[in-house]
Amino acid sequence: MSLRTLKLFAILLPVLIIGGFEYIRHEFLLNYLTMEAGNFTITVITFLLSYLFASWMFQSIERNNEKLTAGESRRAVYEERERLARELHDDLAQTLFFLNVKLKQGHLEEAKAAVSEIDNSLRQAIFNLRTPPEEGSGFTQRLHKWLQDWQLVTEIELRTRITIAEGSFNSTEEVQLFGIIQEAFTNIRKHSKATRASIILDASPEEWRLHITDNGCGLQERAVLNKKYGIELMHKRASELAATIEIRSSGTDEQATGTELHVHSLRRNS
Repeated sequence: MSLRTLKLFAILLPVLIIGGFEYIRHEFLLNYLTMEAGNFTITVITFLLSYLFASWMFQSIERNNEKLTAGESRRAVYEERERLARELHDDLAQTLFFLNVKLKQGHLEEAKAAVSEIDNSLRQAIFNLRTPPEEGSGFTQRLHKWLQDWQLVTEIELRTRITIAEGSFNSTEEVQLFGIIQEAFTNIRKHSKATRASIILDASPEEWRLHITDNGCGLQERAVLNKKYGIELMHKRASELAATIEIRSSGTDEQATGTELHVHSLRRNS
């Protein structure tokens, strides 16, 4: 039911109830109801009908809000899938071109490495698309499952500490946060040459923090400035989460010793 219909009900129902009862009382019930009894009766009727109407109206509003939230979540899921499809297409196109060149040149070892990269990209895409964020088990379980799959694909040692209190994120926020985590770990797999990585996520309805590190070669400063490696997308997602994000490499631009990602949100209105 539309909000306009609800507003009309809210305006007309009390008028019809009170006016209708008063008309019936004065026309037909004056000989049967005293003034006090009539006042008491109209009070009780108004209370009961108002309570029933208000309960029904708020349930309708809640259902409408749930539909809107579900729609926003589905839209975010579709956008995420489109982004993953574009990323997979671009990665495969580049790798296949590289593979074709190396095969023509007879560089079999480099061609094998390209095939391995294609295999990893496909596996990662399957893991990313396997379970829609609004379906299946809870967010914590889905995140653990995705990280376990990532570790199996990359064979990179991974340490996790994930503590998410109930009510910390709605479904749309889960999609955005999951996207940041996926982008960060995709960068570790594709660019870092790391052997170890870690993720710490502590979340409550009032505040949450995400910390991801690796021991790889780091992101060069010029790459960060040029917004490579999906950094612009991560900043956009963090902005939509009303969170601050910081990405930095340990060491120098020429000799980095790893990468750190910090995302933090403090919900001041909670």
